[in-house]
Amino acid sequence: MTTAATGTAHQLPVAGVPEVRRAARGLIRQDRRALAWVLALNVLAAAAGLAGPALLGRIIDGVGSGATVATVDRLAGAVVVCAVLQLLLTRQARYLGHRIGERTSARVREQFVERALDLPPTVVERAGTGDLTARGTTDVAEVGTTLRDSAPRVFIAALEVLFILGAVFVINPLLGACGTLGLAGLWFGTRWYLRRARTAYLAEGAANSVVAEVLAATAAGARTVDALGLQQRRTEATERAIATARRARLRTLFLRSVFFPVIDASYLVPVAIVLLIGGPLHAHGVLSLGSVVATAMYLRRLADPLDVVLLQVEQLQSSGASFARVEGIAGAPRAGAGGAGTPVDDRIEVSDVRYGYDGGPDVLHGVELTVRPGERLAVVGPSGSGKSTLSRLLAGMDRPRTGRVTVGGVPIADLDPEALRRQVVLVTQEHHVFLGTVRDNLRIAAPEAGDGDLLAALDAVGWTHPLPDGLDTDLGSAGHRLGGAEAQQLALARVVLADPHTLILDEATALLDPTAARATERALAAVLAGRTVIAVAHRLHTAHDADRVAVMEGGRLTELGSHHELVAADGPYAALWRSWQQ
Repeated sequence: MTTAATGTAHQLPVAGVPEVRRAARGLIRQDRRALAWVLALNVLAAAAGLAGPALLGRIIDGVGSGATVATVDRLAGAVVVCAVLQLLLTRQARYLGHRIGERTSARVREQFVERALDLPPTVVERAGTGDLTARGTTDVAEVGTTLRDSAPRVFIAALEVLFILGAVFVINPLLGACGTLGLAGLWFGTRWYLRRARTAYLAEGAANSVVAEVLAATAAGARTVDALGLQQRRTEATERAIATARRARLRTLFLRSVFFPVIDASYLVPVAIVLLIGGPLHAHGVLSLGSVVATAMYLRRLADPLDVVLLQVEQLQSSGASFARVEGIAGAPRAGAGGAGTPVDDRIEVSDVRYGYDGGPDVLHGVELTVRPGERLAVVGPSGSGKSTLSRLLAGMDRPRTGRVTVGGVPIADLDPEALRRQVVLVTQEHHVFLGTVRDNLRIAAPEAGDGDLLAALDAVGWTHPLPDGLDTDLGSAGHRLGGAEAQQLALARVVLADPHTLILDEATALLDPTAARATERALAAVLAGRTVIAVAHRLHTAHDADRVAVMEGGRLTELGSHHELVAADGPYAALWRSWQQ
C-alpha cells in the first residue's frame, strides 16, 4: 500500500497499482459470461463496420473498369446492410455493457460501505470524516460512472482500432506500416500524459478530501467557532485548503491542455502519409485507386474510436485514482481480527495502563481497575481527568501504550468486531438519527426484533415523545424531527435491544433533564439487570446509585469505593459531592 503525499498525517491509505489491478480482476471475474457476450457482439459489430470502406473501394475500382449499374447498386446495398447490422450489434453490446457496469458499480458501493463500517472509530476520527465522505461519495460515483459508461466505450473503441489497423494491413502492408508509424505522435503524447496523470489525480483527490474535512468541521462546530471568535482562523484554514485544491486542479488541467491538442494534430498525419505514398504507388500501377481510397478512409475512421479511447484516458486516470482511494479502505487498520481467544467471563481488568493520543504525552498514568461482572460502576472527576479516555480503552476503541485492558482474560481491543459488540457497547452523548422509520433506526441493533420488542425498548428508556405513525414514523430532515434528548433516548433503546454484557455510558444522558436522566438510568439498570454498567458522569446522582465509584484526577485513579465509603473518607469525591449539592 502507498499513501497520498498530501492531506492529514492520518489520512486513510491509497491502494497501489497492484492492489487496484487485483481488485479490478476480481470484479471482472464476477461477470465473466456476460463479458464474453459483450466481447463477441463487439467483435461482430467491428467486423460489420469494416465492410463499408472496403465495399466503397470495390465500387470505385468497378466504376473505373466499367461495372454495370446493377453491380454498383448491389455493392451499395451491401454497405447499407452492414451499417444497419453494425448499429444493431453495437446497440446490444452497449446495453449489456451498461448492465454489467451497473452491477459492478453496485458491488463497489456495497463493498465500500462494508469496509467503512468495519473501520475502528479511532481510524475514522484521526483520518477525518471529510476524507471518508469524499471517498464514499465523489470517488465511488467516479468509479461507478467509469464502469457504466467509460469502460464499455473504451473497450468497444479499442476493438474498432485493432480491426481497422488489421484491415489496412490486409489491403497493403506498406501503407499499413506507414499509417501506423504516423500514429507515433499519439504514442509519445499518451505516454507523457500517463506518467504524470496518476500522481496528479491522486493529489487532486487528497486535496478535495481536505477541503471537505475543513468545511465539515467548520459547519459542525459553527456555534463553537462563533462563541470563541475563531471565524478568522477557520476562514484562513479554509482558504489554505482551497488554494491547495486549486493548485492540484490546475496541474491536471495543464496535463489535459497539452494532451488533447497532441491528439487532434496526430489524427491527420497517417492519412497524409498514406495519400503521399499511395499516389505514386497508384501511378506506377502497384495499387488500385480503390485500395488507396479505402486505406485513407480506414485511417480517417480511426479518429472516432481513437477519440473515444484517448479522450477517455483522462476519465480513466481520474477514475483510476478514485478507485485507488476507494480500494485503499481495505488497507486501513482494522479492529481485532479474532484469534485472540474467547473471554471466559465478563470481568474487566485494567492493569497499569498508560495512554497518550497520537504519540503525545500520557493522559492516563498507571491506572489499575477491576470491574466485576454485573457491577454498576460510576467514573467521576473534573473535566480533563481522563474519564472519557478510560471509557474508550474499556470499549476497545483504543489500545493502551503500556499495560493491558482485558475482558475475561482477553485484550478487549483484540476482539473481532462482532465479538466486541456482543461484549461491550459504548454510548456517548453524540447520537445519530438515521434516515428511515423509527423501526429502521431501532433494528440496526437487533435486525430480528419484533414490534413488541421495539416498543418495550422505547418504554425502558422512558420514551414519551409522540410519534405520528408509531414505529412507521419517518425520521430525518425530510420526516419527523427529533430533539437532542429524544435522539439520546433512541440510541439508548438500541442499547437495550443489543443487550451487551457490558454497557459504558459516557455522558449518554447529558441532553436529558436531571430528573429524566436519573429515571432513564434507573430504567436501564432494571432492564440490564445482571449486566455490567460503567457510567462516566458529571451528575453525581449516577455515582450515588452505583455499586462503586472510581474517581479520576489528572489521569490517575485516586479513589475507589462505594458512595458512602468515599463520602466518609472525606477525600476528593466528598469534596465533589458537597460542591454538587450546593
